[in-house]
Amino acid sequence: MTTIGVVGLGSMGAAIAGRLLDGGSDHDGETEVYGTNRTKAKADALIQQGLKWRDTPRAVASAAQVTISMVTDDAALTAITEGPDGILAGLRPRSVYIEMSTVSPRASQELAARARAAGAVMVDAPVSGSVPTARGGTLAIMVGGTTAGFQAAKPVLRQLGDVTYVGGNGQGLLLKLAVNVSLAAQMLAFSEGILLAERGGIDPSVAAKVMTDSAIGSPMLRARAPLVLDLPDQPWFDVRLLHKDIRLAREAARQEGVPLPSATAAEVVLRRAEELGYGHRDIAGLFEVLAKMSPGPGGT
Repeated sequence: MTTIGVVGLGSMGAAIAGRLLDGGSDHDGETEVYGTNRTKAKADALIQQGLKWRDTPRAVASAAQVTISMVTDDAALTAITEGPDGILAGLRPRSVYIEMSTVSPRASQELAARARAAGAVMVDAPVSGSVPTARGGTLAIMVGGTTAGFQAAKPVLRQLGDVTYVGGNGQGLLLKLAVNVSLAAQMLAFSEGILLAERGGIDPSVAAKVMTDSAIGSPMLRARAPLVLDLPDQPWFDVRLLHKDIRLAREAARQEGVPLPSATAAEVVLRRAEELGYGHRDIAGLFEVLAKMSPGPGGT
């Protein structure tokens, strides 16, 4: 019997827990999945699916051989890991902690040191992908930690997607931030192109098809093009989280002395998107944000 705990059952955490409950396993034996979340109601469907609810992160970590966390930012990570009810208080000796949130590399490195002091091993394993890819087990997962930690975490991570060992603790996160610089730039540039075509009298659906069929048609753009044309109520990856990631990337870049002009430009639009009420909408909403920012029909 393998016991896995998931702390943080928001959109991505719930998709990961659901994937594990569905038996996306590459090893023999049964799997029990424990979980907790700040709002229990978000876990109701997972509980019906077989998730074993626990009231605190500590209780989840105490029950699990492998604990996964997936939360929004550094502050949320601190909230679930520290204190008498936190993950650190519940980690067993020789247990494995897989931290999958996109947080600052420094926060992850500090947490890894505290997990080692508790006799456990921690890896950072941020993901590139969205809710559908998490459900399908096709996430791209970047792992930072010791080689022993990577080997211990790999059997569980392989249930969730393609796994790449990057280097020491924090380096998985640094690479994830690098990926999201390109994600933001692509989404912004694609939205600019669609808006330019539309304002020139071209059907935006025709423009989107031609653009995604062209050399610029990355898998991400092909998947999100329908969302640009018809923005869904439920985001795959929302503007607020991408904005947070770009701020983290720019901070890391300052430390490394690396210019990030495309990230700087993207942050301007992401900030405006939040001001216009798009913080919890999918990043495909940048198209609508640009339309509202620009002069002309529908502009301000």
